[in-house]
Amino acid sequence: MGTIVHSSSERSDVLAFVAQNLRRLRQRAGLSQVALAQASGISRRMIVNLEGGATNISLSSLDRLAEALGATFVELVSDPEAHSRRIDAVTWRGAGPESEAVLLGSVPARSDAQLWAWSLAPGDRYAAEPDPEGWHEMTVVTEGRLLIDLAEGPVTVEAGGYAIYSTAQEYGYVNLHDGVTRFIRNVVA
Repeated sequence: MGTIVHSSSERSDVLAFVAQNLRRLRQRAGLSQVALAQASGISRRMIVNLEGGATNISLSSLDRLAEALGATFVELVSDPEAHSRRIDAVTWRGAGPESEAVLLGSVPARSDAQLWAWSLAPGDRYAAEPDPEGWHEMTVVTEGRLLIDLAEGPVTVEAGGYAIYSTAQEYGYVNLHDGVTRFIRNVVA
């Protein structure tokens, strides 16, 4: 499944941040691991493993944990010692070594705003679960050719082009280029 935050031979900083932040935010909310599991729909075993830094998790599951904690996705994945909204953390890797998503930063919005840098190896794809109503993306392709596979219909974006769409639907990205495709995502709620 392409929605997993994971690392290859090196441990991702994001997983270390999630471990620290999850425990801190859970305690701040006054929730036991069992109560958080019930509130988020994520298993207690997964929460224990996340707090121990010993597991991978889907981006949508991180969203559910953040919501159950009364926190944002960015609060859950960012460096708790950072004093800026610049994050620069790899949060997803695909099958190809060139495929990755880097959360560059975030600013306050009605709910949240995020800036991402993505790259997909030839033929690689990423499948996402729908976001809550009101979430949107603005995607700019900087290199290659990207298929944005939306439930409402596919959109192909060439280098230099862009697309704006709601992510409150199933969607995904597919590299249609014979080289690496790179794109920037602005996610706004």
